[in-house]
Amino acid sequence: MAFSAHHDEDSVKEHFETDEQIEAKARSLATQIRKSKHFIVFTGAGISTSAGVPDFRGPNGKWTLEAQGKRLQTSSQCTLQAIPTQAHMALVKLQHEGKLKYLVSQNCDGLHRRSGIDADCISELHGNSNREFCMRCGTEYLRDFRAVASHEKTVFNHRTGRRCALCRGDLHDSIVHFTESLPQIPMERAFDAARKADLCLVLGSSLTVTPANEVPEVVGQRRGAKLVICNLQKTPLDGLASTRIWVKADDLMVRVMQHLELSIPAFVLRRRLKLQLNPKARGCQLVITGLDVDDTPATFLQSVKVERRTAKTEPYIFELRDDLVSGVEFTIELQFMGHYGEPNLTLTHRYNVGWEDLQCSYLLSYSPQNESWTTSREAQPLSGQL
Repeated sequence: MAFSAHHDEDSVKEHFETDEQIEAKARSLATQIRKSKHFIVFTGAGISTSAGVPDFRGPNGKWTLEAQGKRLQTSSQCTLQAIPTQAHMALVKLQHEGKLKYLVSQNCDGLHRRSGIDADCISELHGNSNREFCMRCGTEYLRDFRAVASHEKTVFNHRTGRRCALCRGDLHDSIVHFTESLPQIPMERAFDAARKADLCLVLGSSLTVTPANEVPEVVGQRRGAKLVICNLQKTPLDGLASTRIWVKADDLMVRVMQHLELSIPAFVLRRRLKLQLNPKARGCQLVITGLDVDDTPATFLQSVKVERRTAKTEPYIFELRDDLVSGVEFTIELQFMGHYGEPNLTLTHRYNVGWEDLQCSYLLSYSPQNESWTTSREAQPLSGQL
């Protein structure tokens, strides 16, 4: 069950090292990552603070201010608009390079999944405010809005009010509240990764919430394995750490990546659009749905427009007059939620006789830096049914 240890003024106090000390430890950590056969990372709220998302136990953290009778700064960034940090993107690069084997996170802000971390290689132990799931069939859904229950009666009622598109079962949010048990499968995978790990890096966690903090503890207690902790405040596992680094997560990871001679990629928002054309006696039916990059159903559109008709409910279904003959084209206008200021996007889908044109998907990539979309039609036809 989730539990937060009480903290005093000393545990809240932030500590900083000199540039020389940080540089030496970053160089050493890079060497350890190169040699590691099973490197894992454990993250807390501190990895997201530079994105404008407040932490909990820092000097201006949510729980610290509440304990002082103060309110959280209203200028804090909405998690839906927050851009993954350099530390987030460094982990994406390390995973894509095959160096990072598994990521365990206590964060509910959804930034790890949004950054591009493989869904099969992360345990979000405390949930994801953008993820809900069906209690009946287990189907997960990612939303471009806060998919969190209203908690009008109790925080333990996780029903979001929506239903599963497959079985019509009740959808529940994935947030874990204090005294609630952590999700079994993500927890099992996290501990399995910890038992295999020869190196565990903690980024931005006070390591005071149980049982999540037992994951890096497993590594720290095992002979031959190394636990490296990067956090500005003291943690109860400091005595188990082979290396203790007092620095912000971004500052450490920028240096580590330089020593690994790996560039940190810029954040790109990636979406997938799934198209299904169904021939009819007259005309055809076009069905459009959103997907995450791992095929998880994803809601990221406000509306879809095809041939002057607008649909605002997913799946977006259009009954069209055009017969499915070779060369016919469909112009599709997409309106996004716009959390990153994404402009509308127009796609032209050309039908040529063949299965791959009846069912296909497009990869949509948006750069907040350049404020532009790029699109590509995915080579392989989708295997699943809409």
